[in-house]
Amino acid sequence: MVTSVRLEEMFWRTLETIGERDDLTVPQLLHRLYNESLDYGHDIGNFTSFLRVCCLRFLDLQLRGLIPLEDNVALSGLLADDILAIEAYERQKRGHRI
Repeated sequence: MVTSVRLEEMFWRTLETIGERDDLTVPQLLHRLYNESLDYGHDIGNFTSFLRVCCLRFLDLQLRGLIPLEDNVALSGLLADDILAIEAYERQKRGHRI
C-alpha cells in the first residue's frame, strides 16, 4: 500500500468531495482506489498521477452532466457501465465529425 501521496490542495479537496459522496474518508477512498487498480491490473507505479486523473475525470463528468452535482447522490449507486457507454458514444460521434 502507498504510504505517502503528494498532491496539490485542489486534488485533496476533490478527493474529499468524492469520498464524502460514499461516506468514505480520504484514506479509505485511497485504499479503495489502490485495491481496485490492483484488481484491474493497472500499473500503480505512479499512484499519485492516477489520483490526479481520477479527480479530473470526476470533475469533467460532473461538468458534462454524467455525474449529478448534488452531493447527496452516492457515486457507488451510479451505473458506471451506462456512463462509460455514453462516453464511448460521444467519442464515436466526435470521431465522425472530424
